[in-house]
Amino acid sequence: MLQYAIKKFLYGLAVMAGVVSVVFVLFNVLPGDPARMTMGQRSDVQSLEAVRKEFGLDKSRPVQFFLYLNDLSPLSIHPDNEENLEKYHYLKLIGIGNEAIVLKWPYLRRSYQTKREVTSILRETVPNTFILALTAMIFATIIGVFLGVLSAVHKDTWIDKAANSFAILGISAPSFFAGIIIAWLFGFVWSDYTGLNMSGSLYSYDPFKGEIMTWKNLWLPMLTLGLRPLAIIVQLTRSAMLDVLAQDYIRTARAKGLGRNAIIYKHALKNALNPVITAISGWFASLLAGSFFVEYIFGYNGLGRTTVTALEMSDFPVVMGSILFIAFIFVLINILVDVLYAFVDPRVKLA
Repeated sequence: MLQYAIKKFLYGLAVMAGVVSVVFVLFNVLPGDPARMTMGQRSDVQSLEAVRKEFGLDKSRPVQFFLYLNDLSPLSIHPDNEENLEKYHYLKLIGIGNEAIVLKWPYLRRSYQTKREVTSILRETVPNTFILALTAMIFATIIGVFLGVLSAVHKDTWIDKAANSFAILGISAPSFFAGIIIAWLFGFVWSDYTGLNMSGSLYSYDPFKGEIMTWKNLWLPMLTLGLRPLAIIVQLTRSAMLDVLAQDYIRTARAKGLGRNAIIYKHALKNALNPVITAISGWFASLLAGSFFVEYIFGYNGLGRTTVTALEMSDFPVVMGSILFIAFIFVLINILVDVLYAFVDPRVKLA
């Protein structure tokens, strides 16, 4: 088990190293002066030079890449002074002359536009996106598994055909198109009946209560974001259930007189969940990334909307930080799912 965990950890590090390299190269060949983007067009020469020195822009590309890795690495080397302590919020481990090996959170640098630390921006927006992705995945999983089991049990009936038609429709509709239609229908045409708005964030300001959670603004983006994974889960559950229901041990259970519900939910569904778990894990990470357009359409203040807005304004540190965070979530979830397989299906061996 320990050997497996170390192997997956090293695999995750290799993937993240590749993502960091691609992100650095991509955003360092784009036009524009980061120092001038940070300080503004009317900034003086001394201010521009100070910013270039802070981010290592006055050095060669390989050195800039090393400094970027040093900023991102939790275990890194920095000059040990009050300025860096305030900047990185590190824990000093070993002193080496004027420098020190420190332990810190990854430093994603500062926004060009707001001058705020990217970590602080992500800390404000990621929870909103996480709530949206989690509720969308719960909605898609519950409804998808239920419809998939119902479709498999009633194979070749109108229920099966209706569930398949719904799944095909959900897979065929892109999120940005479905979002526009859902926002227009439920947030505008039928808003008097639904009580929902075309746009709105999870938090709103009340003059008497201050900032409050507005749960109704979550329904439409959740429905839009969960529509595609729901459709895929329906088809995966149906296919897996049909395979399991045709197995010999299911026929033996029927011959022994086990009830229909016990056969379906206790024996068949448990053994049919592997491909569904794979889809759920993959889609949950994808939903964090796929929420970009959905959040933008519904005006939902989350990671996606913040990243799209930053990209429009050429605020590259925010965009780079968002990409690295999404990549980290993908790697982390893939590792957790591999371990989860062993608990769901004893036939899966950790190698």
